[in-house]
Amino acid sequence: MTETRFAPSHEWVRLEGDVAVVGISDHAQTALGDVVFVELPEAGREVAAGEAVAVVESVKAASDIYAPIAGRIVESNAALVDDPSLVNSAPMAEGWFFRIAPSDPAAIDALLDEAAYEAKVAAE
Repeated sequence: MTETRFAPSHEWVRLEGDVAVVGISDHAQTALGDVVFVELPEAGREVAAGEAVAVVESVKAASDIYAPIAGRIVESNAALVDDPSLVNSAPMAEGWFFRIAPSDPAAIDALLDEAAYEAKVAAE
């Protein structure tokens, strides 16, 4: 299995072949509380690293989801539209937000590994 990397803004990314899957961390979904709505990016959209590309709304707040890497959106997780609670119940699996074809796959290596991300979260 490919290593999961994390952006400082709490998104995770996992390379699967030529495409990277993106979601939010367990820490982020816990902080948000019960997710009630998601707005996902359209396939074909070119995004820059750090660009707001999706929105997640919970009972507590609405938050932007940022692209951890640059690339082209190839798919959004339609299951989240019907069942936004997947973000809470399976944030690192079925609760993914979108798949992106990376402009530079090596950019994923520049993100935080799990230990560095956990240390960042513990320091917050």
